[in-house]
Amino acid sequence: MAGCYIHIPFCAQKCSYCDFHFSTDHSYQDEMVNALCRELELRAHDWKSEVFETIYFGGGTPSVLTEEQLNRIIQQVRRFYAVSETVEITLECNPDDCSPEQLQRWKELGVTRLSMGIQSFDEEQLRWMNRSHTAAESRSAVVNAKRTGFDELSLDLIYGLPNLTLEDWKNQIREIVTLNPEHISAYCLTVEDKTALSKWVAEGKIAISNVDQQSEQFELLVSELKQAGYEQYEISNFARNEHYSKHNTSYWKGMKYLGIGPSAHGYNLKERYWNKANNRVYLSELRKGNLPETMEVLSEQDRFNELVMIGLRTKWGVSKSELFATVQPEAEWFQIVKGYEQGKMLVETADSFVLTEAGRLLADAIASDLFIITNS
Repeated sequence: MAGCYIHIPFCAQKCSYCDFHFSTDHSYQDEMVNALCRELELRAHDWKSEVFETIYFGGGTPSVLTEEQLNRIIQQVRRFYAVSETVEITLECNPDDCSPEQLQRWKELGVTRLSMGIQSFDEEQLRWMNRSHTAAESRSAVVNAKRTGFDELSLDLIYGLPNLTLEDWKNQIREIVTLNPEHISAYCLTVEDKTALSKWVAEGKIAISNVDQQSEQFELLVSELKQAGYEQYEISNFARNEHYSKHNTSYWKGMKYLGIGPSAHGYNLKERYWNKANNRVYLSELRKGNLPETMEVLSEQDRFNELVMIGLRTKWGVSKSELFATVQPEAEWFQIVKGYEQGKMLVETADSFVLTEAGRLLADAIASDLFIITNS
């Protein structure tokens, strides 16, 4: 199984907290689509033996693309790559882009899954985040998506927002549950450098929630969604009836993926590349027929640490056979594992290492403790 990620570096406006790579200048949007198609062509040779089970349009805001532009990219993937008959095609979208007419056009193009950035149902929070939609538009977009036949619908929320009380957060969770999506993703607000939010925090205009408040909100999230029938299959992702994101699951299971577009990453189990996070440089290099990439060859130690980091985030845990095929740890490593087992943070099965619910609260710290670091 392999996946294809396509980064669409355009947004209608800049959210106050976002540090993803994008531009609000759409004057060269068609030129960018041509460059994405050119990169797909240039990379095809190295992926001839793969069948793509997923195509994921991320960003930025992919829903700003016209029907013709989106179709051009999809057809380019199909032209140069083997694509599964049951391919999952995901489009990230904003609620205000989801008119009934637009939703129908996406459906006709073969999009099978929508990932909708709702983020909050509180109008004041949406305003300071500089989101381009209202809570009413979110509700309407979900209803329209379901009417159009999008059975795979994922909704995003953010917690850890300034002045978000536990009661407010409970109401937000319960509201999203009433919309009955198959999938919910919830992420903690982080203050990224060079964003409007970081400036406001530095100037004392906004006080973000502390670690204890964030932990309380996360635990409430897990509890409420569990009661509503959602399975936490990855730390930030919840699904009903195994409606997992196939594409993101392939990341967490350490599978191969092709990355297309400025700032996109790709991975073939041995090497990782990442494209320049600069639209003009990206366009210039593709015009010359060059791939605007930096390449890294992963060591066995790198591979081991990545498997630990991504696997511990999921309900499947880290596969012991895959892990120990890279590096055989020293006895000290197994003592650390045993310590977390005794602390009820981790469970070792015949096949894998899996975090408990308590362990998921400390997933990054536990993963870091289990990294193998050697002096070079």
